[in-house]
Amino acid sequence: MLRGLGYTEDGVYRLLGDDAYSTERDDAPIAARRLPAIPLGTVVRMFFLQLPVSQHDAVRALGPNGVAALETTGLAEVGDEVAARSRILPISKLLLASDGFSLESEDPPDYVATYTPTARVLDSLTPRRPVERALDVGTGSGIHALLAAQHARRVVATDVNDRALAYTELNAALSGLTNVECRKGSLFEPVAGETFDHVTCNAPYVVSPERRWAYRDSGFRADEVSERVVEESAAHLASGGFAAVQVSWLARDEDSADERVLAWVEATGCESWILPTLGMGALDHAAEWNAHLAHDPEALEEALGEWGAYFDELGMHWVSEGVVILRRDDVDEAAIRVDSVEADDVEEASEQVVRAFDARKRLRALAGEALLEVRLSPAVAMRLELELEPDDGGSDIVESRVELAEGTKHVLETSSAALEVVTALDARTPLGEVIARTAEDLGLGQQDTTRLRRESLRLTRELLELGALDLR
Repeated sequence: MLRGLGYTEDGVYRLLGDDAYSTERDDAPIAARRLPAIPLGTVVRMFFLQLPVSQHDAVRALGPNGVAALETTGLAEVGDEVAARSRILPISKLLLASDGFSLESEDPPDYVATYTPTARVLDSLTPRRPVERALDVGTGSGIHALLAAQHARRVVATDVNDRALAYTELNAALSGLTNVECRKGSLFEPVAGETFDHVTCNAPYVVSPERRWAYRDSGFRADEVSERVVEESAAHLASGGFAAVQVSWLARDEDSADERVLAWVEATGCESWILPTLGMGALDHAAEWNAHLAHDPEALEEALGEWGAYFDELGMHWVSEGVVILRRDDVDEAAIRVDSVEADDVEEASEQVVRAFDARKRLRALAGEALLEVRLSPAVAMRLELELEPDDGGSDIVESRVELAEGTKHVLETSSAALEVVTALDARTPLGEVIARTAEDLGLGQQDTTRLRRESLRLTRELLELGALDLR
C-alpha cells in the first residue's frame, strides 16, 4: 500500500525538499505544513515525520484494510487519530522501520536507531558485488543486512538487542526479502568458525564510560570494540571478500591520530583503506555525545567531568571515527591507504571502491615509468580547477587541483599542465603519448616536459588508487 502511494525517496524529496532526510524531531511540525492534502502527504506525515493523522485521513490514504493492518502489526495506535509507533523511511528500494526520532534522555536502553548519518556514510562506501554469503554485525534496524540482501544469496544479521533483531525481521518482511537470517549474540559470537564474502558493521563505537544505550555504548574499554570489529571482520572474510566497518579509534593527540587503526589493519594482513570522517579532542567528543543534557547544566557538567576523567585515565585525548574497508587477497605485502573524507559530501562509491582496490593490485606490476605504456580513461566525473590571482597585465595561476565530483569527492593538488593531461586521457592512447602531445601543445621545453611527465605519473597513479580512472 505504501509503495502504491509512491512512498519512496523520490516521493519524500518531492514533498519535503532536498533536506528532507535531515529533518529532526523538532522540525517535524514545520515540515508537515509543506505537505499537500493528498494520500501521499498523509503517509509522509504519519511515517516520515511521526506525527498523528485523523482516522478519516488514514483510511482515505490506506483504506480500512491498511489501517487495520497498522493496528494488527502494532505499527500504529488507532483511535480517532492514527499515531505511528515506529518511523518508516524509504531507503533506496527498502522500507526501514525503527524507533524513529530520538527522545534523547528518555530513549530506552534498547532503543533502535533509524538510518543515521553514519549508516548513510557506511552504506555509501561499502563495496557491493554479487556474493554468496554476507554478514552484518550489530545490525540495529537491519539496514546494512537488507542492503546486502539485494546482492547476496544469504545474509546473517547479529545483535545482542532483541528489539533490534525484531525490527530487522520486520524490515525484511516490509521489503519483501526472505534471505536474511537473524542470530542473537555479541558481535561475531553467533558466526564462530564461519566465513563470508561480504561483512559490514556499524559498531557501537562511542568511547564512553557509560553503559546507557545498546546502539551507542559497547561495554568494552576504550576503543576495544572497534579493534575487535576490525580484527574479527578480517578473520571472517573468505578469499577475495570485502569488509566495510564504521568504527572509532583513540590517540594521545592529533599528531598521532591514526597510529592505532593503522596497527589494527596491518595485523589483519588484508588490503586496507582507512577513510576517517571526523577527528576531535576528547572534550568535544564528550560534549557531542552528551548534548541531550544541554537543558540541565549541572548534569552536563557532571557528565563532562566523568568523561574527562575517563579519557585522562586512558591517557588518550583525541578521538577519530570513520570507515575501514578490508579485502582478503593473496598478496605478499598488503597495501594500506589513509584518505580523509567529508561525511556530508560522500555519495554512493561502491564501484569506485572496488576499482580502487583492483587498481592498487595492478599498480604493483607497474613500477617506475611502466605506467606510461598503459591506456587510462576517466571512470568518475572530475572537476578540474584553476585558481587565478590578478597580476599586472594579466593573472597568475596560484593553485590547480582535481576534485572527484562524485563518490568519495577527494581533492588532489597538481600543476596546471598535469590538468591538461587529465583532460586528454582516453581509452585508446597510452599515457606517455598523451603527455608528449600535451607538452607539444603547450610548447614545453625538454626540462618542463620531464617535469610534466613526473607530475602526470604521480597524479594518474593517485587517481588510479582512488578508483577515479580505468586502467586498460
